[in-house]
Amino acid sequence: MSDQLNKTKDKMVESPYCCGTGSKIQLVRQSCNPHTDKLNSYDWLADMPDNALAEEMVEVQFKPPRKGYYINSNHLDLHKGDIVAVEANPGHDIGTVTMTGRLVPLQMKKANLKPNVEFKRIYRKARTVDIDKYKESKAHEHDTMIESRQIAKDLGLQMKIGDVEYQGDGNKAIFYYIADERVDFRQLIKVLAERFRVRIEMKQIGARQEAGRIGGIGPCGRELCCATWMTSFISVSTSAARFQDLSLNPQKLAGQCAKLKCCLNYEVDQYVEALKRLPSREITLQTVDNEYFFFKADILAHTITYSTDKHILVNECTISSRRAFDIIEMNRSGKKPTELSETGPVQVESKDILDQDTITRFDKNKKKKKKSTNIVPHDPQAQVQQQDERRQQKISHKAQNLSQEAKKPQNKPRGNRHKPNNVRNSTNNS
Repeated sequence: MSDQLNKTKDKMVESPYCCGTGSKIQLVRQSCNPHTDKLNSYDWLADMPDNALAEEMVEVQFKPPRKGYYINSNHLDLHKGDIVAVEANPGHDIGTVTMTGRLVPLQMKKANLKPNVEFKRIYRKARTVDIDKYKESKAHEHDTMIESRQIAKDLGLQMKIGDVEYQGDGNKAIFYYIADERVDFRQLIKVLAERFRVRIEMKQIGARQEAGRIGGIGPCGRELCCATWMTSFISVSTSAARFQDLSLNPQKLAGQCAKLKCCLNYEVDQYVEALKRLPSREITLQTVDNEYFFFKADILAHTITYSTDKHILVNECTISSRRAFDIIEMNRSGKKPTELSETGPVQVESKDILDQDTITRFDKNKKKKKKSTNIVPHDPQAQVQQQDERRQQKISHKAQNLSQEAKKPQNKPRGNRHKPNNVRNSTNNS
């Protein structure tokens, strides 16, 4: 029993990506950082025998969203959550194992890695000295970011340093920056290397990636998609808003990153398919009395609202797309219907909350007490008269029941009730 406890203690180390207060937690299961969780994939082959030794490649994650793939050349017994020291240039880096076994090649294929890439090795499982050095270097990341921003401002560079990541051994630092135009940061690298005494690497990221690092709450009331589950960002154009018939208001269409919201791409394919089943907006419908122009459409419901005026809503009439195509065919053949819709104009109910009934509309479902319609409840003499009538009805009802019971014939007791069975049989036979 004591040996098992010692083994579990060896596996329990402080998480480099944990958002807690520095308590000892086990990294084998999961982390509490949402930015880390969104990069992890469920290993549904983890329970298979010899899964960890089936493939030499191992997925190792560093500070999100950076992860890499390394060769387990020393054939170490690695599991998800183990902290390892991997090869870096220069020195070594500290990361956490997120996947081993047969699913790692599929993850590498998903990452679109080049086939001729030389993968680096895993040296060993992290020791106490490695973790202490890692914590010491990580403690300087925030101060380094603030100071580097001031240095870039003093040099007059049009860029913003969004994050800094130190290597596990503290010999290298990666500076993530955002810039709208091309930036010549050669002088900045010299100043940073002289100031922090480390090797400098600059990486440019987009505004969406920066928003994912910072996090926040969107207008839908939920946490930002880029901060919870999105790992690859696709460009969003205003055509996606046009297909969904949204107003081109930049304040409503832009997210916290000042770019178009990623959620505009979620349903655009369904809207494009639905638009194919609607007639063109330029086509007008001719009736015997009026000419109707396109005003608006409910794309997913396949209904169109027409108006007799091009600019304002006059003589509103909502019809289905099938009816619109029928009228277009009639107009092409020289015929005009008497009305736009088959059963007259369709009255569309407003879906605005402010146009609903009063706030007491929820009280209509309550059961109301039955009240007498013939007697006024506020008249005391009528109430006394009603009570007397009820008493007389009860007395007459009881009298009727007693008279009916008296008229019923009384059942006489059978004579053979207490006789033995043989006597009963003899009497019945006779």
